[in-house]
Order: sequence, then structure tokens, then C-alpha cells
Amino acid sequence: MPSNQLTESGQLRHFLTIEGLKRPLLTEIMDRAEQFSGISHRQVKKVPLLRGKTIINLFFENSTRTRSTFELAAKRLSADVMNFNINTSATSKGESLLDTLHNLEAMHTDMFVVRHDQSGAAEFIAQHVAPHVSVINAGDGCHAHPTQAMLDMFTIRRHKHDFANLRVAIIGDILHSRVARSQIQALATLGVGEIRVIGPQTLLPRESQTLGVHVYHDMESGLEGVDVVITLRLQLERMQGALLPSAREYFRCYGLTEEKLKYAKPDAIVMHPGPINRGVEIASSVADGPQSVILEQVTHGIAIRMAVMSMALASQSEQAEIE
Repeated sequence: MPSNQLTESGQLRHFLTIEGLKRPLLTEIMDRAEQFSGISHRQVKKVPLLRGKTIINLFFENSTRTRSTFELAAKRLSADVMNFNINTSATSKGESLLDTLHNLEAMHTDMFVVRHDQSGAAEFIAQHVAPHVSVINAGDGCHAHPTQAMLDMFTIRRHKHDFANLRVAIIGDILHSRVARSQIQALATLGVGEIRVIGPQTLLPRESQTLGVHVYHDMESGLEGVDVVITLRLQLERMQGALLPSAREYFRCYGLTEEKLKYAKPDAIVMHPGPINRGVEIASSVADGPQSVILEQVTHGIAIRMAVMSMALASQSEQAEIE
């Protein structure tokens, strides 16, 4: 865990990874999200908690759903939000990342939400921001996507209530998935009974056994008796890297269909972090079926991001009072 992720009192200063965080803190994030989840159903979908705060979305990698939910979350907390357009910024004209960062800091920014295709980018930025600024990792390379993992945990808790007796299966490209790494860390921290990963050998990390997961290469035995099924997006460029023969072959072996889902428990829920490649990692009849909670995940993303933003900025205010 990055040494500067928590304050001296153990509160979130930045949110960069699930790794190293304790179970009470993950539970606190979900409890706080539970409080915020009702705001989306109000006529006026706002609370004044972050009024006067400035949050900048620094997305060096394209994303529609993640950026939109971060932006909505910040606005529902009454913060001022700016989406920094990398393609038209001085960064594209040769300005260094740190120069760009310090210029944005000079605008009295309180928080950066960072998405980058390089692992470790969010932590690098967190190491160089001013003490009063928080950094939230919105996905970095193959490393981590902690808010996605927490909205997934929140969704599981809403449906299954107790993590201890659950069997959870994650299907697909575990090797390159920052989502899967953060999910596995969160599931283990919350005490899930059994975590399974299912996929071809070419898409599983060599250190799978050290992650505390059970490895399966076929869907039938991997899905047997599970309570939660998480399918991962398959990056189609993997098809060109000799890691997989073809999309059709992948779907035949690892695509989640109604027939394969029958190996799971009858009340198992189906999740997917999106965006979905229908007919590649999941059949439309399952993605839109009665066991799917995929759209609930999107809704919960707003509440989880409201929780994380409010907790990080609250700890910054407390630290400022101490100093």
C-alpha cells in the first residue's frame, strides 16, 4: 500500500488501491455509500457537503461511464467540477505532467480524479501534489481500479448481505485486468469464503495461486455452486496478440450463456464492470436477464464515489485543523 494513502489517524487521504486497507475501512466506505444512495431518488439530487471544493477529472485514458459517474458524484456533493481535456491541453503540446499538475494546483484544486494507461500513474501524482490535495485512482494500467471494486462489493452486499459464506467466480482476462486485481483484494479483505478465477492459461497471471484464489480452466467446474458470477471485459486487441484464437472460440469456451449459468446457484447474481462485448464474454440473454445486476452496478458507482470523495476531503480538512 502507498505510504501516503492514509492519514496518521488511519483515514483516507488518497484512494489509490485496495491493497493493504483494512476491513473496517472498506465497510465504512460501503456504509457511507448506503447513506448517499437515497439522494439519487430525491427531487433535488444534491447535498452541500463539498460546497466550495474544486475537483478536476484528469482522464488520460478514454472512459464514458467512469468519468460520468465521478462527475455526477462530485456535483451531487455540490463541488465545482472540471473535466480536463488531455487532447487539447498543454500536455499534448509537450508540457510535462508535473508542470500541468502544478498549474492546475495553482487554481486551488482540492482533488484530482486520475485515470491513466500506465500502472502507478495515480500514485506518482499523489506523491507530487500539495499536502491539501487528494488523489483518487480511477484506473491505472493493469494495476488497480479501487472504486470499481468497491461499487462491486457494495452491489454484492446489497444482494447477499454476508460475505463470509459466499463463493465468487471471476471469469476472463485476469492477467491484464486492474478491476480483477482490486476485486480479489477487496473480496479477500472482506472475508469471502471462496474466490475462483476462470479463464484460459494465457489470460491468468503466473502468481494466481499466491493471490489466494482457486484456478479453473473450464466454466462447468468453475461455476459449480457459486453465489456471484463476475464476467470481465475482454480487450479485443488480445485476439491479435496470440493470447486467444478468436472471439468466437473465446465465447464458445468462456462466454457466459444461460446454459453455463445453470451450474451456479439458482439465485446467483451476474455482474460485469462494462463496457460489455455482447456475444464475446457474455450472451445478451444473460446480460439482460433476471439474474443480471449490471445496471445496478452503474447506479451504485455514483454512491460509492460520493462516499470516497467525501471521506478523503473530510480527512484533509481534519488534517488542516491539526496543522
